[in-house]
Amino acid sequence: MSKEKFIVRCYGAGVFYGEIVSRNGQEAELANVRQLWRWSGAASLMQLANEGVKNPRDCKFTVTVGKVIVTQVIEILPCTPEAVRSIESVEPWRV
Repeated sequence: MSKEKFIVRCYGAGVFYGEIVSRNGQEAELANVRQLWRWSGAASLMQLANEGVKNPRDCKFTVTVGKVIVTQVIEILPCTPEAVRSIESVEPWRV
């Protein structure tokens, strides 16, 4: 069974996608995490969490890492199953 996925926006650190393991104030521990650098086909994070991306080839999402602790969390958005399928279909951005 898969765990619920979230988009987490942090002040200064950017936007992350993954599972929330724990939260303490503005700090969150995330598992199975990707950082979302650039997305295409969604006007906002709310649309991204609800519908996913429309142009996956134009997105820059990092590889998945096992665990990240982020601070200064300012927004947490639960992802719909449609958004999860879309976000997870984006190939990892590598240089």
